[in-house]
Amino acid sequence: MTFLTRFSLVASASFLLLAATVVDARMYRYTDENGQTAISNTVPQDASRRGYDILNSQGRLIESVEPAPTEEEIAAREAEKEREQERQRQQEQDQKLLKRFSHPDEAVRAMHRKIGELEGLNQLKRGNISVIVSQLDNEETRAADMERSGREVPEATLDKIRRLESQVRDIEREIASQNAEIRSLKDDYEADIKRLEEVTGEERTLSLEPPAKGD
Repeated sequence: MTFLTRFSLVASASFLLLAATVVDARMYRYTDENGQTAISNTVPQDASRRGYDILNSQGRLIESVEPAPTEEEIAAREAEKEREQERQRQQEQDQKLLKRFSHPDEAVRAMHRKIGELEGLNQLKRGNISVIVSQLDNEETRAADMERSGREVPEATLDKIRRLESQVRDIEREIASQNAEIRSLKDDYEADIKRLEEVTGEERTLSLEPPAKGD
């Protein structure tokens, strides 16, 4: 390779590097702490938070960088994001609700049916308590008769009395728990009914109170 050829290659590479540097040269236009517009090849940290423009080597605008959001703006954006998420959740819940009921009265009828079933179970449990209490009365009467006659009450009899008493307490707890379930169920249904009125624009025509027996 001749000297002239090597010189031409080096010169060409240097020219291309210089041209690339010129093309890539960028300047930054920003507002300084005194409110004056400044242009330089770097952006001070404080100025970058206020936003700045990126210029090419000819001073033409390439890109504008928005100011950094304030704490208040960040909080407002987060609040709006949470509100949007809540709207989406509510929309999904409304869609599920409308798949179950197309009118508030349908939800009222469903509530009465479900509560009626649970109250029917409670009624059966109260009947069981009556049977157990009757057995308990008989055992306690027998035990009292033995004590009056001076006889010792068999341990088996005492065990049976304790067992019957325990059964009564267990069933009473079940009834109390089911009554709490009924109250919670009623609250949930009433909330659904109110929401259905809002979503459908239709008002219920049925009472929230269960119909009287025989109706």
